[in-house]
Amino acid sequence: MEYNDAEDAVEQTESVMIPDSLPMMAVRDVVVFNYMIIPLFVGRPASVSAVQDALAKDKLLMLVTQKDAAADEPGPEEIYSVGMVCVIMRTLKLPDGRLKVLVQAIRKAKVREIVQSEPHFICTIDEIEDQDVTEIPVEVEALMRTVREQTEKILSLRGVMSSDLMVILNNIEDPGRLADLVVSNLRLKTAESQMVLEIFDPILRLKKVSEFLTKELEVSTVQAKIESEAKEEMGRTQREYYLREQL
Repeated sequence: MEYNDAEDAVEQTESVMIPDSLPMMAVRDVVVFNYMIIPLFVGRPASVSAVQDALAKDKLLMLVTQKDAAADEPGPEEIYSVGMVCVIMRTLKLPDGRLKVLVQAIRKAKVREIVQSEPHFICTIDEIEDQDVTEIPVEVEALMRTVREQTEKILSLRGVMSSDLMVILNNIEDPGRLADLVVSNLRLKTAESQMVLEIFDPILRLKKVSEFLTKELEVSTVQAKIESEAKEEMGRTQREYYLREQL
């Protein structure tokens, strides 16, 4: 998963004209956020049909997350209504018949109505714009710093610390974009990530992210402690076994 935060990329995606109706595809176990670049493995007939329809038109696809990842053919009531309009960047047909599709999220939108169900969903959408944050008060600056520090601690405890990611985090001055980047790089529950996606006020979105990070930090700290104790116990057991063999 990549997160493209370059200003030129943002300008390019913001200039894209989005039609009123788009082919729609449901994805499992992932919530897509603005400016994310993500590879998807597409195998369900309806999903393949939606991708082919998008490629035949303007390469734009409405991506929504399904509520139950185990559902093979989710109906309209089994998918979230808020998702991302994405542009298909590349496609590759795999030997097993699936498609590997690289997409970039360019605009948040809400499904207004599903106007076609077969062979794939087509929906009308309403684009969603974040509320503008014209200036960053001290309280929000402090919140942004807290979120950066929480993210760094969690990644460190998980052993997946990325200096490149932290450089990007430290350079982001928009609270909404910071919230999106953090959530898209941490393994939160799908329902929690979707909850964040559906908060359109950037500052409130960042506050919710901080709440989830506080909980996640507690869990990651306990998990790291358990793993450390397990390794210590395993080492002690192995030493005792070695000594017994020597005797």
